[in-house]
Amino acid sequence: MRYHALAADYDGTLAHHGTIDEATWAALRKLRESGRKLVMVTGRQLDELLELLPHPDVFDRIVAENGALVYDPATRELRPTSDVEPPARFVEALRRRGVERIAVGHTIVATWEPHQAAVLDVIRQQGLELQVIFNKGAVMVLPPGVNKATGLAAALLELGLSAHNVVAVGDAENDHALLQSCECGAAVANALVALKERADLVLAGDHGTGVRELIDHLLEDDLASVAPRLGRHSLLLGFLLGKADHGEVTLDPYAANVLICGTSGSGKSTITNGLLERLCKRGYQYAIIDPEGDYATDERAVVLGAPKRAPLVSEIVDVLKRPGENVVVNLLGIALEHRPEFFAQLLPGLSELRTRTGRPHWLVIDEAHHLLPTGWEHAADLPPRPHGTIYVTVHPERVAPVALAAINTVIIVGEAPGRTLGELCALRGLPAPEHPDLSGRLPPGQALCWRVGEREAFVVQVEPTKSEHARHSRKYMEGNLGRDRAFYFRGAEGKLNLKAHNLQLFLLMADGVDDETWTFHLHRGHYSAWLREQVKDGELADLADHIERDYALTPEASRAAIRAAVEKRYTLPADKASGIVDADGQRV
Repeated sequence: MRYHALAADYDGTLAHHGTIDEATWAALRKLRESGRKLVMVTGRQLDELLELLPHPDVFDRIVAENGALVYDPATRELRPTSDVEPPARFVEALRRRGVERIAVGHTIVATWEPHQAAVLDVIRQQGLELQVIFNKGAVMVLPPGVNKATGLAAALLELGLSAHNVVAVGDAENDHALLQSCECGAAVANALVALKERADLVLAGDHGTGVRELIDHLLEDDLASVAPRLGRHSLLLGFLLGKADHGEVTLDPYAANVLICGTSGSGKSTITNGLLERLCKRGYQYAIIDPEGDYATDERAVVLGAPKRAPLVSEIVDVLKRPGENVVVNLLGIALEHRPEFFAQLLPGLSELRTRTGRPHWLVIDEAHHLLPTGWEHAADLPPRPHGTIYVTVHPERVAPVALAAINTVIIVGEAPGRTLGELCALRGLPAPEHPDLSGRLPPGQALCWRVGEREAFVVQVEPTKSEHARHSRKYMEGNLGRDRAFYFRGAEGKLNLKAHNLQLFLLMADGVDDETWTFHLHRGHYSAWLREQVKDGELADLADHIERDYALTPEASRAAIRAAVEKRYTLPADKASGIVDADGQRV
């Protein structure tokens, strides 16, 4: 279910001439019986509103005074969203000027046109920081930043819901912010033209008839027919190569199930981070299943688990119950062979939360071939995610068929993307699409994209992230990559066996080995290969590859160039700038 709540304006929307008719009350009850929540969002003062409502308990929350108050009809608790009260001298000045029909609430001061000029003049003369909001002839004065959208956000926080799982309906000027803040904004037929022009859906009926029409659509198909109109939420992936002005490529944040695959160090994490950055900016909630600790420094999320501590399913779900919190599930504390079992224990909890609240909106499964391996007998028993999943892997052929079958968007980077796409199609039993001749390696920042079922795949210039992605810094600079992923200085005859299990040790050993050993590995491309395949940093690997190919460099100069490239991307904290650290990051 996409929409877990309806947020509705009162005057001119639910009510006609100040009254909700019985047919609309019946429709509201029917919607609540479907398991959805109801929130009224109105500019009225609460006291006068409650006198008009015979059944206030039909609503889970009432947001009054244009966002300034949140009222729980079940408990009768009242919570202001602002601690700014109307200044008495402001109200007195309005009355001295002959302003009539002044209503003073907990936070709001309201009157009617044509007194807006007097209101604005008093605000200016008294030097007050107040905003004026219009509502079909009403003139409302509120503290800055208080509107129907902020009031709804406070109510949804109490209900454990996200605005991305809400449809809002209104009719007037003060409903603009409300409709824009929600996943879908609807306008009744009697709404102002300006609101209709910005609404995602314009209803045929006016007032309560329009609300009943909207409820019927919600109960019938969860507004599936409206989905194509919600392009304002689309996530930018990038641009068709050579068409940056008009070739925008986007993902549907509700419908997409994405596979990001390609060779090590080719930019999979960069694409993933860019999408997460845009999801976070728009207020979508995500959870990352992180087998290798690559996202342990994600500042946008709560990181649970550590190399010596396994995360708990209960604590993961508890954090995700809060709409504004993202989660990284670090699995370094769980043995490799036990990670699929842990994932199987976690997924039902995530699915139950999503069924109840619509969240987390997105799940990122990094190293998907470890968590959903092909031969794992329980993979087919896991509750499927029909949308909102990103699978990231070097080995798509090792990912369980149940996961591959759910993918509707494929993004391939690195070596021979055309061949990888063909292999994926063979695994799915699908005809391979037409695509550019891509037998070599795609340049950094480019990806082959295919929407499953379409006749053509295309190359995308991926939109870069807005901030530097430094998720590898601690793990790769100071941590322990393990025996299989360490770099070994062995030399031409294999007389040495010096293991560097992180970048810091690599740089220290590089300074210590003899020129012959250093040059042996340099001219065979061993450094760039290690950085690409084990450190998984394609950009750094490309820099190292350029240095390796410059045979005019002396051993001393090539050492310095590679050190400079590493230190530019992985800056050490001041207290770790010298000395060797062990596997747990302790200086020795």
